[in-house]
Amino acid sequence: MCFRVRLARRHQDETPSLTLTSGLPPRPEKRGENNRLVPAIDDVRVAQGSRPDSCTVLGQAAYPLSVEAGTMRILKKTKQLAGDLANDRSGNFAVLTGVIASMLMLSVGYGVNVAQSYQLKSSLRNALDSAVTSTARDLTTGAIEEEDARKVVEAFLHANGDAKFATTDQFVLDKLVIDRTAKTIEATAYANVNLAFPLFSTKDPRVSISSAAVYSDRAIEVAMMLDVTGSMEGQKIKDLKTAAENAVDAFLAGQDPKKPRVRVAIVPYANSVNAGSLASTSVFVERKASDRKQAPGSDDPIAVSGGSRPDNCATERKGAEQYTDAGPDVAMVNRDLLLTEFSERTRTRACPSAALAPLTANADALKSTIKSFVAEGGTAGHIGIQWAWYLLSERWSGVLEKSAQPAKFDPKKVAKYAILMTDGEFNLSYFDVNESSKVYNDAGKEPTRTAAKKLCAAMRAQKIEIFSVGFKLENSYAKDVMKDCATPDSGSVKHYYQTSTGAELDAAFKEIARNIERLALTK
Repeated sequence: MCFRVRLARRHQDETPSLTLTSGLPPRPEKRGENNRLVPAIDDVRVAQGSRPDSCTVLGQAAYPLSVEAGTMRILKKTKQLAGDLANDRSGNFAVLTGVIASMLMLSVGYGVNVAQSYQLKSSLRNALDSAVTSTARDLTTGAIEEEDARKVVEAFLHANGDAKFATTDQFVLDKLVIDRTAKTIEATAYANVNLAFPLFSTKDPRVSISSAAVYSDRAIEVAMMLDVTGSMEGQKIKDLKTAAENAVDAFLAGQDPKKPRVRVAIVPYANSVNAGSLASTSVFVERKASDRKQAPGSDDPIAVSGGSRPDNCATERKGAEQYTDAGPDVAMVNRDLLLTEFSERTRTRACPSAALAPLTANADALKSTIKSFVAEGGTAGHIGIQWAWYLLSERWSGVLEKSAQPAKFDPKKVAKYAILMTDGEFNLSYFDVNESSKVYNDAGKEPTRTAAKKLCAAMRAQKIEIFSVGFKLENSYAKDVMKDCATPDSGSVKHYYQTSTGAELDAAFKEIARNIERLALTK
């Protein structure tokens, strides 16, 4: 092949701006009037033979042409040449195309195989984890015997596994081991991958997964702190009732009522907390300004001779025990002197009409409490947090009925959880002010937020795991408190939830119930 391009000089002494030659003899310069050079592009020739003089003329331009235009002309001709070569039937390009196509097919096939294997392994893991956890729960509650465990796991795998990429369309339980001493159940399952491109696989198309869980008499205690403040009025309180009742069912369903493994407590809060029947033995009523300090113990003569009480409402504990779970025998919880005046000023209840419900496995009793919720009052969230802690603390057993007494904390025997829910900023507190007009601040109060965070930190220090749920939260301070209170996430278990609809609130409570079950059982 040969081609030659020569651009003429504008002046006789000027070097040509572009010259491209390929073995052709130079062409005579073209001159116009006054002996001036005429810009021109020489012929472009494509060799049809081995000699330069056998080149065929493809085009010639003898008119003024810029460097850029000349270059474009060359590119156009080169593209035409490339097309001619591509149509060549001599065989070289066909072989090259075949090699490249094979490599592309190999890459695509391998990628598809990897994706299939990953998808099948993920489905197998989820199915086996769920099967083992469910079987462990049934063993724990006595719903099945140990000899039935293998059948239950297999049935669960076949019913819930998504095995669309498996060769037999099902998962296979390979091994099941029950350790009666450690009370654990361990299982291994596998599935063979139905590869789309089996020729491209260099590995065994079988995927295998192992899972383990504990089946023991480990108890679960859950305290749910629920917001019934004025901002929850309307659809929001309805959504909360639905979600809370569904959570109760999720926690308590399927267990032996004579030997309950899971118990749940409910703590509604607003301006304060209604301590119900616990008030007489655990709440100290402040009657004068000098009483606004740490309350006496429940056996102190001052507490015993306090006289009649206006209600069963409780505010913060004051003094050295404010951020502890000390029992009322050490220091009772205060009913602040400012509460009555604040309630009258705002024309709201001093505390919710629904009283707290200590730990119980009676789902009907808990649902009855939830149904009685009425939205009214401000958001004293820190008071709700402290009472959720008290109902999980063995140090409060002395004022609770036997069926409601929290178990002595032992990680091997009991797991304790708190669920904290709010729809807004913590904006109300009594311990930090000296007049009722300063109790509430609709923009939120720093002392209230700080108190909440301190209580949460103290609970976590006792290994109480905290889940927090924000319902239609918009305030950044409110979000910060909820995030700060929640236990840091571990693995796939989420601890802080932000919800914006009733359906999302319901889903969050149900997911928390499942996660608590998993945390209590999974090895």
